Amino acid sequence: MAGMSGIPRSRGAFSGVMLILLGAWGGLIPFVGPYFHYAYTPPNTAWHFTLVRLWLEILPGTAVVLGGVLVTLSASRLIASGGAILAALGGGWFVVGREVNRLWPHLGVPGAPAGISVTRRVLEELGFFTGLGVVIVFFAALALGRCSVAVFQDAGAAADDGGYPVMAGTDPTATSTFPASTAVSPASSGHFYDDPADQPGGSGETQPGGYRPTA
Repeated sequence: MAGMSGIPRSRGAFSGVMLILLGAWGGLIPFVGPYFHYAYTPPNTAWHFTLVRLWLEILPGTAVVLGGVLVTLSASRLIASGGAILAALGGGWFVVGREVNRLWPHLGVPGAPAGISVTRRVLEELGFFTGLGVVIVFFAALALGRCSVAVFQDAGAAADDGGYPVMAGTDPTATSTFPASTAVSPASSGHFYDDPADQPGGSGETQPGGYRPTA
């Protein structure tokens, strides 16, 4: 079973790369967004560090990037699955972090979308927090699901065409103790009787157990 703990690095490559890009977006957008008028206010200035940005955007973004790297590069199913779970937690924090932040008001408030139009404010809300978090959780779940499905695929591939048990292979020493087949083909026709005395007359020799083949 030790061989089943490994997976090809390409197994979660797409999901891992997407998690890296989304995590980098979530951690950097509050600092570079004001360059193209895509920001939260206050403060509506580029590269302005605050504790609330560290708490709600930088840390979860870093967690998502790290999880994506593990999913992309790791050949261990356990490590890749852990990376997917880490990324999912980071994505979930983008969604619920602002509400939890109410418990620690000394960290500051995330502010409000800086856009003038309703459409702009909705896009900023989705791109900074809720929409970003949902997409991250989706790709993290996709990566975790591919690791889980691989367990059953690899287990099925472990049984060869000769019908040997899983992991037994065709090694004679691994199969030498298997009992030989004792299957007996059933008779084509006949009847069973509980008591041989109840057998009706007819040709043929009565078999043990009250079985008498018919002509």
